[in-house]
Amino acid sequence: MAKVLSRWTGGELLRLQCYEGIDAAQAVYEWDYSRQLLHLRAVEASHAEVHEDELYSERFLVKRPLLRAIDYRGEVPPVLLVDEVDRADDEFEAFLLEILSDYSVTVPELGTFRADVPPVVVLTSNRTRDLHDALKRRCLYHWISHPDFERELAILRVRAPEVPETLARQVAAATETVRTFELYKPPGVAETIDWAMSLAALGRSKLDERTVEVTLGSLLKYREDQDRVRSHGVADIVRSALLRGA
Repeated sequence: MAKVLSRWTGGELLRLQCYEGIDAAQAVYEWDYSRQLLHLRAVEASHAEVHEDELYSERFLVKRPLLRAIDYRGEVPPVLLVDEVDRADDEFEAFLLEILSDYSVTVPELGTFRADVPPVVVLTSNRTRDLHDALKRRCLYHWISHPDFERELAILRVRAPEVPETLARQVAAATETVRTFELYKPPGVAETIDWAMSLAALGRSKLDERTVEVTLGSLLKYREDQDRVRSHGVADIVRSALLRGA
């Protein structure tokens, strides 16, 4: 969605990938100490006077996605994608909320950067932990559910055009059935595409029980989920997929 917004508005897409332990240096800014040291040695070699202001100027400031989005100089506001914000810890989430509330960042050596026009911000979460109400209250919340059969088939046609039409229909149908089994990690669209491409790479033109058995790892990433699917009967899943995909 962020990529589409970026193409639609013409604004640059800036992505911040969150992970456990992320801090301001990776998300906002840090100083390029190597360049500062080289500059300092060059000044000393020329026997010129060293000024601290020269070392802490914007030429040595490494702007990370949050600061780049706030200090953006283009005509069209950028699209800031904060991906998988639930992977960051509570402290970073509170820090992010502070920045996105005022759209400003203070660099002690330089002052405060403020966005003339706020960026368009898209935050994603896989719900590995609950986000705080203060952050969710400032968002327009949109739940993206799994696509239905026709929608997933259309995605397969675009993302995996080398997959035969009959096989693509059967894969979409089988995936739709598998998602009803209350799995630990139901397969997403990416897994459906991987499974279809794996089957096509094996030269299959339609599903059969043996092929599903040996390629199930492309669709399901947990052993418990694979066992649950097998307990429901792979033969029944294939039979249903053949009928639905006809």
